[in-house]
Amino acid sequence: MILRQFEVQAKPGCAGALLEKFATSSAAVVQDQPGNLGYFFGRGVAGEEDRVMFTSVWTDLDAVKARFGAHWQDSFLPEGYDVLIQSCSVRHVEIDAGWAVDV
Repeated sequence: MILRQFEVQAKPGCAGALLEKFATSSAAVVQDQPGNLGYFFGRGVAGEEDRVMFTSVWTDLDAVKARFGAHWQDSFLPEGYDVLIQSCSVRHVEIDAGWAVDV
């Protein structure tokens, strides 16, 4: 499995608006896509409330590449995100289901 982690340093006071966008437009980017197993998002704590993350879970790297194309290693910014973001990055992490812990 692959975790696609989109991490953002929001502009001051914009984290809440980004979380709202994550719930709608970011969710729509991955939801019901072949190979997508789900997603989750949240914000930092203890002084990092302007840092937010959207993580999607994929069956494999081929599914990520199929959804995001040739620029799969770049941040995908739906319309309206750029005015809320100070900086952002995306990374991909391979996880082994055998290492997973039930929560």
